[in-house]
Amino acid sequence: MKKMMDREGCMAFSNTFQDLYGMEQLPGLASQHLMAQGYGYGGEGDWKVSAMTAILKAMGEGGNGASGFMEDYTYHLVEGQEYSLGAHMLEVCPSLAADKPRIETHHLGIGMNEKDPARLVFEGKAGPAIVVSLIDMGGRLRLIVQDIECVKPILPMPNLPVARVMWRAMPDLTTGVECWITAGGAHHTVLSYDVSAEMMRDWARMMDIEFVHISKDTTPEKLEEELLVRDLIWKLK
Repeated sequence: MKKMMDREGCMAFSNTFQDLYGMEQLPGLASQHLMAQGYGYGGEGDWKVSAMTAILKAMGEGGNGASGFMEDYTYHLVEGQEYSLGAHMLEVCPSLAADKPRIETHHLGIGMNEKDPARLVFEGKAGPAIVVSLIDMGGRLRLIVQDIECVKPILPMPNLPVARVMWRAMPDLTTGVECWITAGGAHHTVLSYDVSAEMMRDWARMMDIEFVHISKDTTPEKLEEELLVRDLIWKLK
């Protein structure tokens, strides 16, 4: 995979668990190793998040910071202890790991895997971070950035056979989810510890892309007004 991408000058890739083209298992471990080397990845044919993963990695410290493909896997909804748990089937970049990852093989009940695929399993680092989503608005692109605070998982998860990162969404889980949906945020994201919302704002300005920031001070009402004004501005352009 690396030789093919280097030959073609590609820095990002995607795949699908349905079409393995002769492979006996989905290349989860290979995808994780490639992301650790700075290549972008997006699951299930998601080329936009694949490109954004490569871009955020290039923007990170040393040209390959702690950034990786991510999705909201599930939620902890105990009142006063609301958290998001981010994960994916196999492909979470080890640059996000708090400790040395383990290599494990487990059955994958989705797709056309003939053999149990290997993957790196670990918990993500604690600390401030962002999640990023690039979406197509039909006449323009919109970059959505949400501030989060990653934490050590509050419960052991011995039966979860994938890498995972747990975080508090800003301003809180319920409000943050409402704002994310209102802005049109996608299922897949890029999580980064190294790239800030300010850096993404600058990048969006250079690329002439609409920028939406969900922070600790964001409210659904204020965001709706902001999006309405932005929509009018972009139509006038």
